[in-house]
Amino acid sequence: MYKKIVACFLFLFLLSANVRSQINTDYVMMVGRNALYYDDYVLSIQYFNQVIKVKPFLAEPYFFRAVAKLYLDDFKGAEEDCSLCLERNPFVINAYQVRGMARQNMEDYEGAVADYTKGLEYAPEHKAMMINKAVAEIYLKRYDEAEKSFETLINRFPTFYNAYLGECQLYIEKGDTLKALEKINKAIEVDKYSSPAYMMRAMIKVEYNKGYQSALDDVNEAIKIEPMRTDYYLNRGLIRYYLKDIRGTLADYDKVIDMDANNVMAYYNRGLLRAQVGDKNRAIDDFTQVINREPDNYFALYNRAILCDELGQYQQAEKDYSRVVEQYPNFVAGFYARSEVRRKLGDDKGAEEDYMYVMQKQNFMADADHKDDEEKVEEVSTEEKTRKESDKNIRKFSQLIVADNRPSKYASEYRGRVQDKGTKAELSDSFILTYYEKLSDITQYRFYDRKIDALNQSHILNKRLLITNAEVALDQSQIDEHFKSIEDYSAQIENKQNLLAAYFARSLDYMLVQDFEGSIHDLDKVIEIDNTFMYAYFNRAAVRFKKMESMFGQTQNQDNTPASLISEEGISEIKNMQMKNGAGFVIKNDQKAVVEAPVQNRAIEYDLIVRDYNKVISLDPGFVYAYYNRANVYSVQKNYKAALADYDEAIKLAPEFADAYYNRAMIYLITGKTELARADLSKAGELGKYESYNLLKRLSD
Repeated sequence: MYKKIVACFLFLFLLSANVRSQINTDYVMMVGRNALYYDDYVLSIQYFNQVIKVKPFLAEPYFFRAVAKLYLDDFKGAEEDCSLCLERNPFVINAYQVRGMARQNMEDYEGAVADYTKGLEYAPEHKAMMINKAVAEIYLKRYDEAEKSFETLINRFPTFYNAYLGECQLYIEKGDTLKALEKINKAIEVDKYSSPAYMMRAMIKVEYNKGYQSALDDVNEAIKIEPMRTDYYLNRGLIRYYLKDIRGTLADYDKVIDMDANNVMAYYNRGLLRAQVGDKNRAIDDFTQVINREPDNYFALYNRAILCDELGQYQQAEKDYSRVVEQYPNFVAGFYARSEVRRKLGDDKGAEEDYMYVMQKQNFMADADHKDDEEKVEEVSTEEKTRKESDKNIRKFSQLIVADNRPSKYASEYRGRVQDKGTKAELSDSFILTYYEKLSDITQYRFYDRKIDALNQSHILNKRLLITNAEVALDQSQIDEHFKSIEDYSAQIENKQNLLAAYFARSLDYMLVQDFEGSIHDLDKVIEIDNTFMYAYFNRAAVRFKKMESMFGQTQNQDNTPASLISEEGISEIKNMQMKNGAGFVIKNDQKAVVEAPVQNRAIEYDLIVRDYNKVISLDPGFVYAYYNRANVYSVQKNYKAALADYDEAIKLAPEFADAYYNRAMIYLITGKTELARADLSKAGELGKYESYNLLKRLSD
């Protein structure tokens, strides 16, 4: 795999002269960081590998490769790369954080505490490391130390609501629910839009106080704030179940499955409820959905077996019972059930064998001399309605599943899905021409342009081109495919064959492997060949904007604020390590990881982007995406009057353009036109832009 990459790219980057090598390794490093910023983790690792091969003495590529591995859940690899980074430069502060997070995931809490302690020596105000250290201390049951860590954190950052959530988890672990509720109330006082705080308070009430109606009120408030959190509907379904609102519970599980077709917990719990109300065939369907996703889910197998048995589907029931008892040889009820179904199938011998096994087991367990630990059977209370997700006692097959209530291994904006994040008041992304887009279960405006369709019909490209602002990271096979495509188009260009198509196609390949400079160079060539080719101007502007975003977008949030302890909500925090101060590096020996371009250079770049969109509009005044993208550029430049004019035009051309309404609402908010913002957010939400409802909720208070 790497030989192919070396063949395609290293000859471009790594020339023999030492000075030239330095420049080109910097370039490869920049492209790798572009890939990391845009979530192309596998691709970014390949670029960092190239730098490490040429300059193994540098600390920076090991650090960023560790970050990419952390994204990919390669915790051992992330730990090793952080260690290699710190061997080369012990002042890379965030390497201690990343290694600590990797170690927490591997349950090496001692090592994690050591890393955070060391990191805090260099950066004593680093909130993420402070709170992660406290969480690790909770797992080590060093409650007094954790309490001191939280106290220090809150003294320094009294409005940091995540600290209060962490303290709440600490007191839950200690069994002090009154103190836990006090801390969660404080978190809500600090930030009344903290949906995890309402959810945590609700679950404390459910588990410890049995205040179901009050808990339901809290969950409803959490859902108003973040209406696209599937775990919130699961929890509300559970509370409604306790309140004997079966119809409401089923509605919540339906909602979860509509939002996440792979949610095993929702299928399982809905299957149990359907079985309870006599909807047996659809209950079987639900358990089958669970088994399709988790073939070794013995709880679902046993429930499906019972239902198949009751409906006369004896062969399927026998197969499912057999799998369960093979896994649970002490599950007497399972053998008895299989004995009965085998008898119905006419297998008298098998039925008798199972029955005799049941008798032997019962006699064995009745003998006090044989009640050793291995054979003890945990009693299952008939009053228990739920079991923890980690509880594998098969005798609890009829109980609803609830998530385990433990603090997260660490606090970080990490590993979340977009729809599970808290909504920030920020612009929706710009559009770009590409081959791939992120699929969404939520219906939104479908992006289409007749000229792009005509371009596809011309077959000048090997793949179908589409326009989207929901880009997706490449997988390994796609990465290899586009590296190979670059090689093929390079040969075609060298032979002077169909140059316009070759340069344009290669520009797309370069863009997809996050080589923005290469993409812009090829688009320049396309425009030299045909200065009326609109799509070259459009994508050149879009790629330049991506380049600017990757260079400067990371500097907007520099407080390393972690997400809540309840949900791990996406990893923008680690992206923020790619900052103008060199990703947390202490600058020594005049070495700096990133050199920030002068402000005037940004203005020049933005002007070039606007010029390209102007050209697109002159070539096709009806191309709505050029107005929308240009409005985004104006918004970044704080030219709000021009931005509003372009969003207005985009909406005029495409009245169902949800992102245009949403972004126009952001400008209205910035400029103090709250009522206009509300109207646009309402329209955007109606058209499928779900983030609008979170912001509407905040505006209503």
